Amino acid sequence: MLKMDSHIHSEYSPDSNSKIDDILKTARSRNLDIIAISDHNTVDGTAEVLRKTRNTDILAIPSIEISSTHGHILGFGCEENVPRDLSPQDTIDRIHDLGGLAIIPHPYCFYRHGLLCKSDYKDLKIDAIETKNARFIVGYCNSKAKKLSRKENIPQLGASDAHYWKFVGDCFSMIDCEKDIDSVLKSIVKGKIEAHGKGTSNILLSKYLFEKNVLKKFD
Repeated sequence: MLKMDSHIHSEYSPDSNSKIDDILKTARSRNLDIIAISDHNTVDGTAEVLRKTRNTDILAIPSIEISSTHGHILGFGCEENVPRDLSPQDTIDRIHDLGGLAIIPHPYCFYRHGLLCKSDYKDLKIDAIETKNARFIVGYCNSKAKKLSRKENIPQLGASDAHYWKFVGDCFSMIDCEKDIDSVLKSIVKGKIEAHGKGTSNILLSKYLFEKNVLKKFD
């Protein structure tokens, strides 16, 4: 089994300042085998991490977090940009055309554009959902996603959704696969994956947001 964090944001996302090198440093310290830089509406972070992990002990999976008209969708395995503001199913179709998987992050979190707050999963060809997203307050959204996963046999993932490099690996997946991109994608589809981890400390998260959004104004 390999340890994977499939949803990490870098400085290429407008709401993160994390350098790829710092993300990789934390990934190694937390014994992650596989990571994905899933930045908002760009694969620029993916391009950098693929370059920096070539011939290293960490496997990077190309990824992107796309803003559809009804919420966010991960294009897991996509090395090309997918246009934002398409309908959910059009977004998913674009992801599949690029050979990627459509994974729904924080599916029921309304204040973070959870797709299933506005869309019916039965109308969408989704491949997997996050059932342990580390950025939660009380855990209700994760619990609801887990119930859906069990009811409909949808593969479930754990992910940090880290916007600050120190939070990488707070939640993660254990996946039964070989250490290559195709094997990872196939194992997710087959459900050979388990969600693990803990929520990011709300105290540490609040401290980070205060420093990022308030103190920087006085620099």
